[in-house]
Amino acid sequence: MPDATRPAIRKLGTIECDLVEVTPFVLGGQVYRVEWVRTRYKGNRTGEDYLRIVESETGREISAFGHGCRFPCAIVEGDTVTVAGTLYPSASIVTLFASKDLTTWQQWTALDDPKYHICNTSLCRAADRYVLMFEISEPAEETGVPFTARFATSTDLRTWDVTPPECLYALDRYTAPHCLRWLDGWFYNFYLEALPGPTYEQCLVRSRDLVHWHPSPLNPVLRASDADRQIASPRLTVDERQRIATAVDLNNSDIDLCEHRGTLIIHYSWGNQRGIEHLAEAVYPGTLAQFLTAWFPADEGGSQP
Repeated sequence: MPDATRPAIRKLGTIECDLVEVTPFVLGGQVYRVEWVRTRYKGNRTGEDYLRIVESETGREISAFGHGCRFPCAIVEGDTVTVAGTLYPSASIVTLFASKDLTTWQQWTALDDPKYHICNTSLCRAADRYVLMFEISEPAEETGVPFTARFATSTDLRTWDVTPPECLYALDRYTAPHCLRWLDGWFYNFYLEALPGPTYEQCLVRSRDLVHWHPSPLNPVLRASDADRQIASPRLTVDERQRIATAVDLNNSDIDLCEHRGTLIIHYSWGNQRGIEHLAEAVYPGTLAQFLTAWFPADEGGSQP
C-alpha cells in the first residue's frame, strides 16, 4: 500500500482462476490450502461442489472430501486440522471435518438451523473457547443488509451455541465477513465493504465482546490494484494469463491468512464480484500478532469508541 503507515502487504499476484474461498494453514511445518472447488472450476469433473486439500507450493491435491460443501475455513491445533464447510443446497448446516493426515476425515454437524442461510465461515481459538463466525443473508431480522457476521461458541468443537442476536457485524450496510482472528482479548474481523462504483474493499474491525466494533483507522486492508494481475504460478495457462490481463478488477475480497516461519501468508480473491474471480497471494513480513496490532497504531488500552 502506498501509505507508509500501513502494514507492508506485498502482493505476489494470481495463482488460480475460479477459486475463491480458500484458507492457508500449516501442518507439520508444511503449508497447505483448503479450497472450495466449484462446479465450474476447470478441474472439477464431479458435477458438484466439494472441498479439497492442496499442497501450496506445488498445487498437488492431497485429498477431496466434504461433497456438497462450500465456503471452507480451517484451524490447526497440534497435529490436527479442523475444517468447516457450509452444506448446500440447504445452506443452513455447517459441518466440521477433522484429520491428522489430511486424507482420513472425521465429520460432525456444528450448526443446523433452518432459519439461517449461511455462506462464509471462519474458525478461531479465543482463550478457553472456540468461536465460529458465519455469514448470513437470512433471516432478515438478524441480517439487515446482507451479508452479516453472526457467531457461535464451543469449548470442544463438538457442541456449539449461537451467541445472542446482538453479537453481529453489521446490520446497516454490506459487510460480508471473511476471516476471524483473536489476540489478547480482541476479536479481529476482516470483512468486505461495498462502496459506490461499485467497488469492494477488504476492511478490518475489532471487538472485545462481538457487539461493539472498532474500525481500523488504516482501512482498507486490501483494495483492487494492478498488482493483482501479476502471475504468481507457472501452472497458469496462456488462456488464463490472457484472462487475468484483461478481466475486470473491482474487488479484493475473501481474505484468509496463516503464519509460517515469521511471515504471514495471505490469500484473497479479485475480479468482478459476480463470478469472474481469481485467487491471489500476498505476504506480510512479520507475525500474525504484529499484523493484527499494526492496524490499530493509535489505540491505548483498547477503549471502544
